[in-house]
Parts: sequence; structure tokens; C-alpha cells
Amino acid sequence: MIKATKADRDLVVDILVEAFEPLKEDNSINFVVKQDHKRSKRMRVLMEYLFDTAMRTGVVCLSDNRASCLLLTYSNRDRLTFGKIYSTLRLAFKCIGIERVAKVLKRQKIVKRNYPKTDHIRPMIFAVKNEYRGGVTAPRLILQVYEEYRDTKLPVIVDAASQHNVKLYQKFGLKIFNTEKGLGFPIYLMRMNGVPEKSI
Repeated sequence: MIKATKADRDLVVDILVEAFEPLKEDNSINFVVKQDHKRSKRMRVLMEYLFDTAMRTGVVCLSDNRASCLLLTYSNRDRLTFGKIYSTLRLAFKCIGIERVAKVLKRQKIVKRNYPKTDHIRPMIFAVKNEYRGGVTAPRLILQVYEEYRDTKLPVIVDAASQHNVKLYQKFGLKIFNTEKGLGFPIYLMRMNGVPEKSI
């Protein structure tokens, strides 16, 4: 496993766009990205936003062959900074579309109510280059990340819309503790470590 640096931004964004741009069905990415003739450019803006967020508040993990990535954030590192404000405004104007911001914020509120109020780790997104799909690259990266974080006391919280991703996470000990259905497609909330809060 390789810990990415800012120099890896284009590589990571390319992996994410390649993995998610062909998907046309309802999912969290297509919910955020405005679906118009600029969809590909808008998706790239989203992936840049996710990379920048992970670098600012967590870590970006790359597989050893640099064909797969997993982005993690730590809740206790998320601070209001100029970089965060700029990145969020850029996302609103160039990816979501101002007229859709309220809808996306509603989605975030629905998902976020499932996160613990205490410190936690959140894997935001992972992907693998299309030519490596179905191979060992993505599972190996997740296994390496799992080995690094399995002894942490902090809960690891994941929200996933893809059944494939849910099954993969379950292999590494994450369990579904809630399913949100208010967005037209299910979002599975999964957890590893810690005891679920009563409010969840």
C-alpha cells in the first residue's frame, strides 16, 4: 500500500473518474453530479474535491501497482479552513449546480445522521481501474487498509450504494446497521469497531 501525496492527485482522480463515469444507474455519485452534457467534467470536479478533502482530513491509499485507491477521512481533522470553503464553493458551482445544492445537502443530512457524534474514520470512496476489475488489486488494497486500522478504537463508518461494495466491505468485518431509502435508491450504512450509538 502506498500513501498518496499531492503529486498523485491526477492519478487518483483519473482512477475514480474511469471507475464511476460509465455508471449511469442511480447511485451516490450520480446523485451529486449534475446530469447534463458536462457530466464528465463535473464528475472530475467531484473527484478532485474528494481527493482534496481526504488529503486535508485523512489519507489517500493507493495499491502497490497504483491501479486502485481508497480515500479515508478522520472526523476530528475536519476544520473550517479557506481551502475547505474554496473547495466546497467550487463543487457547488462546477459540479452540483446551484439549483441542486439543497437536494444534495438533504442527502448529506440523511446520511450524516447515521454517523457517530464522537470521533470516527470514514472511508469516502474507493475504485479500481477498469482493466483490473474482478482481480485481486482492489480486495488486496482493502485488506491492507483493514490490517492497518482493525485495531483502532475508533469506529469505521461507511455509506455505500453499490451491492458489490457492500459485499466487499462485509468480507472485512463491516456490518450493515441501517439502510436509508429516502433518496430513490438505498444507501447502506456499515460499521466496524465500537458500539453503535442508541440514536442510530
